[in-house]
Amino acid sequence: MQEVQVGDTAMLECGQCHAVWVDAATFEQICANAEAQAAVLHQWPGQTRPAGGEVRYRKCVACGTIMNRLNFGRLSGHIVDVCRGHGTFLDAGELHGIVRFMQGGGLDRARQRQIEDLKEQEQRLRQAQMARPAPATEFDFDSWTRKDLQGLLDQLRRS
Repeated sequence: MQEVQVGDTAMLECGQCHAVWVDAATFEQICANAEAQAAVLHQWPGQTRPAGGEVRYRKCVACGTIMNRLNFGRLSGHIVDVCRGHGTFLDAGELHGIVRFMQGGGLDRARQRQIEDLKEQEQRLRQAQMARPAPATEFDFDSWTRKDLQGLLDQLRRS
């Protein structure tokens, strides 16, 4: 892999397969910065990812552990390899596709979908709680006063 400059951003690119390694901070910058996104689109204009292939689990460039495969934004269809602490490995065309996804409002759609999923989950929990019988109330001995305890002892002695 060789270092390539994309606008103000440096990343590593494979000269053979054109995959890129982007460290975590740089990937966040690209996701948050319109200028960085424009530089990505300019660097790889019209680049598309190859049609499906075999699934490969890659090792992190920085630490060597197997990375997690995630669908970027849960909706993009771009499965990226992520090492949470170090960075993201993207096959040829994936960074371009992710930038297009973000610019097309994909992250906003993903957030809205997540909110809807959480609301639906909350509603299911409420329904499950309502269907469950009320639990027996436990007796709170800590709230008893000395007088309450004495009264109980007196009742037991009389019995």
